[in-house]
Amino acid sequence: MPLKLFDTKERTIKPFVPQDPKSVKMYTCGPTVYDYAHIGNFRTFVAEDLLRRTLKHLGYGVFQVMNLTDVDDKTIKGALQENTTLAAFTQRYTDAFFDDLKTLSIDPAEAYPKATDYIPQMVEMIRTLLEKKLAYVSNDGSVYFKLDTFPCYGCLSHLNLEELQLNASERTRMDDYGKEHISDFVLWKRHERDRDGDISWPSPWGEGRPGWHIECSVMAKGLLGNTIDIHAGGVDLIFPHHENEIAQSESANGVLFSKYWFHVEHLLVDHKKMSKSLGNFYTLRTLIEKGFSGKAIRYLLLSVHYRSQLNFTKGSLEASNQALARINDFHQRLLRSQNEATGSESSGDICSKAKIHFDEALQEDLNISEALAALFELIREGNSLLDKKTISPQGVKEILDTLLTFDTVLALLPTAQNSVPEEVLKLHQARQDARGKKDFAQSDALRQKISELGFIVEDGPKGSYVKPKSTH
Repeated sequence: MPLKLFDTKERTIKPFVPQDPKSVKMYTCGPTVYDYAHIGNFRTFVAEDLLRRTLKHLGYGVFQVMNLTDVDDKTIKGALQENTTLAAFTQRYTDAFFDDLKTLSIDPAEAYPKATDYIPQMVEMIRTLLEKKLAYVSNDGSVYFKLDTFPCYGCLSHLNLEELQLNASERTRMDDYGKEHISDFVLWKRHERDRDGDISWPSPWGEGRPGWHIECSVMAKGLLGNTIDIHAGGVDLIFPHHENEIAQSESANGVLFSKYWFHVEHLLVDHKKMSKSLGNFYTLRTLIEKGFSGKAIRYLLLSVHYRSQLNFTKGSLEASNQALARINDFHQRLLRSQNEATGSESSGDICSKAKIHFDEALQEDLNISEALAALFELIREGNSLLDKKTISPQGVKEILDTLLTFDTVLALLPTAQNSVPEEVLKLHQARQDARGKKDFAQSDALRQKISELGFIVEDGPKGSYVKPKSTH
């Protein structure tokens, strides 16, 4: 069964056929590094990570590019307010972004180009558009794309040009520096000292800086070629950003820009749009400070299909903690049972059934609810076999291998650096010895030491074990 994805441009789920049957070229719009990324941003990045991991799980090689927008009105304003260089200002938030990616177990992309590293190539693409008479230099020295030269404009948002003019976003209106027509968009912004300070670059049309849209077109071309397989981002980027990318890329390069368009729906907080004025604006760091783990936040962001709105609530985070605890407990039980199992029963049937269910769900436009259902069915049936104590050591290994295979896609289990260190294992063994001697005061003291190190002890009829904390 081939992978099928919803293509925004065609508004249908269709088989995924990359240009190279063995490798996928994927461009994902990254952050503007002027502040800490919020959980709405990370909803998109986690969904894109699920797509990337699914592609790799299905046997594709992936070359992913995620850009870093380090020059635009917001980054320049921030640098000027702090009286520092643009590079120093944006590096702080770039470093924070990479830390956040690790917290959420998001696989690194193959390339993270910065817009400021590609300005000569941007000038060259603008030059090409001018030579083709698809762009013009305004009387103030800015350069604009002539939208009426691209008849396919609106193919992604499925709006005609008149509707697009009426629904032009605030960011598009901010680009108005003397253009000939309201629908034209800026490729190069003339330098204005009051707005830009000393931040500018040379061009044949005078000092200035690139427009936001040209940045992605050039970085995609430079690292992936003229035609890419998948272009991904949030639904808020469909218009005008991705529409403008299509127009300028296809006009300059003369070929299709992207074969598939993958867009992730909005995140809401308590059914409302996230807003600082409403007090419901959360960065990842805010939630970590409140005691929630990166894995729990990842589970929540992952658990709703990418084309459905996700309602982020404290209750949903608590539910994610509970689901994550169930997965982790099963993982720990399998690890313990590898050396304890004495039966002869195989687990092949439940593993093969779970794998088929899991893969078919992912292949159907990343149907995450069915993929998670396959995971929890494996947990239910696996626990049942372990309870009966009839499973063989090899059977335990088969289930563990299946769980770990699923986790190459889901990335919910503790990472290696979060596994139980030797120090904690020794404390746990000392506690077990104290309990055996009925020295409960010492047992409680050792449990407290283990807790202070970030781990919890679980005692039950199946024995005692220690695991990393995953709840707040």
